Amino acid sequence: MLVKEYRICMPLTTEEYRVGQLYTISKHSHQESDRGEGVEVVKNEPHEDPIHGQGQFTEKRVHLSSKLPSWARAVTPRIFYITEKAWNYYPYTITEYTCSFLPKFSIYIETKYEDNCGNSTNIFLNEKILGDHEVLFLDIAFDEIPVRYYRSLEDLRSFCSVKTGRGPLQEGWREYTKPIMCSYKLVTVKFEVWGLQTRVEQFVHKVIRDILLIGHRQAFAWVDEWTGMTMDEVRLYEKETQQATNEIVGIMTPTISISEVQLPPGTQSAPSSAPSTPLSGEAPEFLHAPKDRQRKKSAPEMLSLPVLREHSNLE
Repeated sequence: MLVKEYRICMPLTTEEYRVGQLYTISKHSHQESDRGEGVEVVKNEPHEDPIHGQGQFTEKRVHLSSKLPSWARAVTPRIFYITEKAWNYYPYTITEYTCSFLPKFSIYIETKYEDNCGNSTNIFLNEKILGDHEVLFLDIAFDEIPVRYYRSLEDLRSFCSVKTGRGPLQEGWREYTKPIMCSYKLVTVKFEVWGLQTRVEQFVHKVIRDILLIGHRQAFAWVDEWTGMTMDEVRLYEKETQQATNEIVGIMTPTISISEVQLPPGTQSAPSSAPSTPLSGEAPEFLHAPKDRQRKKSAPEMLSLPVLREHSNLE
């Protein structure tokens, strides 16, 4: 088990972020879905917890069969998917990922949102976490990202919102930008396979870092699309997009029902995190042959690259 805490600041308020995150996730899921592949929404329903109160439960299946290399398809089930379960009691959320053919693999994320620049200490006072864990600050404007996910329109060093007037983000922006909020994420990765555990858990954290950076970059880069939307409006957008996405994937849209959904064991006592972060539509890289990963460097270098038109679930 490898535990790390990520802190990602955004030039938004926590209430703005709530709408922007839901909008971004829905748009991602729809953009990256093809017939038989993509994100299937299994459940999306209100849920009340005795500790956290009223919230929303979602269950999704990220179908990835054709994304696997040929040799991996030969040894894995024909239907390969990742299950995402999320309990959203904003500003706390719990998200859990499991894999259909790797029962010893899981990702567990607790998130808290606060209106500050990431300077809260000991925000996760959790008896389940023994000893110290690494705390990593992610800068949505200046941290490196894989080259294949770079888009000039989403470069926050040059992006300026027409509707809000925020941006571009300059060096040290977290120290003086207003408004500002922080997403605190405590991420636990488990891969209980002897001989591979350390390597796989470390790799998955690298993937999660990229997912968090790119997803949060886009949430702000798309601010002019969702700013001003109410929660009712973004929930309607979420429902309509979900129906369209499930039709593309080729699966019957489930009926939205109000029912009791139990939290996984041990989560009842832990206040936690927020809207889920989309997983990549690509196969896990440890299933491919090792290769060097180019990463985003300086602004002048990258602005000279052609804009990548191919979308992925991280773009």
